[in-house]
Amino acid sequence: MVDTTECVTARLVSAFAATWSAIRRRHPDVPDVVVTIGSGTLGVKQGRKVLGHFAAGRWHVGDTDKVPELFISGEGLQRSPEEVLGTLLHEAAHGVAHTREIKDTSRQGRYHNKRFKALGEELGLILEEDPAIGWSVTCVPTKTSNVYRAEVGRIKEALVAYRHAEVVLPGKPRSSNLAVATCGCDRKIRVAKSTLIEAPILCGRCGIEFAAEDEDE
Repeated sequence: MVDTTECVTARLVSAFAATWSAIRRRHPDVPDVVVTIGSGTLGVKQGRKVLGHFAAGRWHVGDTDKVPELFISGEGLQRSPEEVLGTLLHEAAHGVAHTREIKDTSRQGRYHNKRFKALGEELGLILEEDPAIGWSVTCVPTKTSNVYRAEVGRIKEALVAYRHAEVVLPGKPRSSNLAVATCGCDRKIRVAKSTLIEAPILCGRCGIEFAAEDEDE
């Protein structure tokens, strides 16, 4: 039974904030953030979930404008504390990219390029490639979890609850005639799916092939 003498949300946010502070002490280019927790499945294709995100300039705090947001999904809290640490380090790598003005993703932040891979490795992660979203598959090696042993313990104590996934109701069928396709500099075009399959369409600005977006986005 969860001890209700202390707010579950406060325990979780406190553990994530303390871990983020520990990451910042080791990596000064990781920026300060406002920590939030919420749904990682609302508005996402059924069977998928967002584990977290780093979003620059989402908050105004006191006299400081445009403070970044660190979001951790409640559905991801069913995982081990080491895996949650991996999400925090993953988002911290995005934070370093923001500080250094490095473009580490494309396709509205979904595709993680090799610059992101290098930043994640700098923070102690192992990144594997996914054909759809790039170098985003995150693993925390034992060496890194040992560095954050105290923070892993604190996260473990805080993981007393997790959020159930949203129930997705059947919606109106969407037209499949045209696909929305995005290039490396995030320009969009609408084009017949058969045209995309027939031959690559290259962007005249960045030279990267237009790729179809997921239907739920």
